[in-house]
Amino acid sequence: MAERKAEISRKTNETEVSVSVNLDGTGTSKISTGVGFFDHMLDQLSRHSLVDMVIEAKGDLHVDDHHTVEDTGIAIGQAIAKALGDRRGITRYASIDLAMDETMTKAAIDVSGRPFLVWNVEFSSPKIGTFDTELVREFFQALAQNAGITLHVFNYYGANNHHISETCFKAVARALRTALEIDPRQASRIPSTKGTLG
Repeated sequence: MAERKAEISRKTNETEVSVSVNLDGTGTSKISTGVGFFDHMLDQLSRHSLVDMVIEAKGDLHVDDHHTVEDTGIAIGQAIAKALGDRRGITRYASIDLAMDETMTKAAIDVSGRPFLVWNVEFSSPKIGTFDTELVREFFQALAQNAGITLHVFNYYGANNHHISETCFKAVARALRTALEIDPRQASRIPSTKGTLG
């Protein structure tokens, strides 16, 4: 099987982002975006998806975190899509209910080549420390759009906003882990009756 690795570099007037991924890794990561809470969430994404990630982002943080978070999501999504190639042999579908203390969140994924996000997550505060909670959705919107995945995220309940965010990242990671895995029963086939994904 060919190595499922990719590198993406993205530079705009607002950000400069480089990402490398190995879809068949062990969940090791090296992450530096200048946004501490976001780095913590990306570490969870890598660790629990078993996708190795090296991410370096420099953005206009003197404005706010928005461009850095969104453009990092774009670059990670593009790297995943590039590493997947024609998506031959992948399990494709996965979902999980993930608990963390008082919080429960579901993530369901179809690695279909057709991007779509359904987001049913509410935060009780606009901030987690200095991080804007609305940026959690912005990240997953950028990731889904550029990875070519259908992603549904639903938070059932939770009192702590840090936990709500973390369960979103961990649930998506665990669903990605399963959906991106090669299914040995169809390793040479594209998992669609159409013969193509997208």
